[in-house]
Amino acid sequence: MKKNIAIIMGGYSSEVDISLNSGSVVYQNLSKEKYNPYKIHILKNKWVLVDDFNKEYPINKHDFSAEIDGKKITFHCVFNAIHGSPGENGSILAYLELLGLKHTSAPFYQMALTFNKRDCLSVVKQYGIKTANSYYLDKGDIIDVDSIIKKVGLPCFVKPNNAGSSFGISKVKTKNEMLPAIEKAYNEDSQILIEAFLDGTEVSIGVINYNNKTTVLPMTEIVTENDFFDYEAKYEGKADEITPARISNEIHKKLEKTAIKTYKALNMSGFSRSEYILVNDEPHFLEMNTVPGLTTASLIPQQAAEAGISLQQLFDNAVEMALKN
Repeated sequence: MKKNIAIIMGGYSSEVDISLNSGSVVYQNLSKEKYNPYKIHILKNKWVLVDDFNKEYPINKHDFSAEIDGKKITFHCVFNAIHGSPGENGSILAYLELLGLKHTSAPFYQMALTFNKRDCLSVVKQYGIKTANSYYLDKGDIIDVDSIIKKVGLPCFVKPNNAGSSFGISKVKTKNEMLPAIEKAYNEDSQILIEAFLDGTEVSIGVINYNNKTTVLPMTEIVTENDFFDYEAKYEGKADEITPARISNEIHKKLEKTAIKTYKALNMSGFSRSEYILVNDEPHFLEMNTVPGLTTASLIPQQAAEAGISLQQLFDNAVEMALKN
C-alpha cells in the first residue's frame, strides 16, 4: 500500500515564499509510484491541505489529518520543508513527535539547538571545532560599542541569533555602523550574535543521512558579489556557487572530517547544510541549516546532482530513512 506523505511548507518566518517553493519542488519530485504526496501549507492564519486545483482543506490539529470529500486522510510521514519557524526551530516537530508521526528532520531538540546560533556554537566548540570570536547581546542589554569592537574587531558581522534565514544580518566596517546594525538584527530577534570577520574561502557543505550512512555531498565554494552571502546573494543570483569547490584533496579531506564531526557532535539526522570559512587552511564553522533550500537552484540539490543523486532519489531517501526510524 502506498504511504501518505504530508509535505509541510510555508511557516511563520520571512522565508515563507522560499519554503512554499521548496515544498512544491519536493511535491513534484517525490515518487508518485511509492507515495501519495500531499501539500500542506502551515501558515500563521491557517493550516490547510492544498490540492492540485488550489482547493484548500483544513488540517485537524488534534491528529494532523484532513478530510477530502468525506474521506479522512491521515499521514504515515511528514516531509519538513519549512525554513525558519516552526519547522527549522523544532516546534512543529515536537508536536508531530507527540502525535507519534514520523518526519524527515532531526528530533525537535536537535533542530532547536542548531537554530539557536549561540547554543550551537557553544556545543561544537567543546568538540574542538574552530569558530569565530563572538559577542552576545539580548534586547535591553547596555550596548557598549567599544567593548564589542575590542572583543571581535572590525569588520564584524551582526546577526539575529534565532533566524534561520539571511534576514537581519549586517557586515559592520566602522564604529558608526554598529548601532544601526544591532537595531536591524533586533527587528528579527531579541537575541543577537556579533562575530569577528573571518577572511577566507567560504565553503558550504551538505551532510545528509543517505542509505543509512552519514554522507558528505560535494562541497560548494561561495564567491559573492556582495559583502557576504546575504539574502540577495543567496536567493537573487548575486553569488557564484561553484560545485565542486576549488580546493585541494588535502583541504577537502579536512573539511569532510570536520563536517562529519559537526553533524555527529550535534546528533543530527536528515538534511543539513553548514557554512565554513577556511582561514589559513583551517575550517571555521559558522552555522548549520537543518531545513536548507530544496529548489532546483538551491545548494543541496546542486550538490546532490554533482554526486549523481537525482531530486527524486534525494527526497525518496529522506522519506525512507524517516519511515525506518
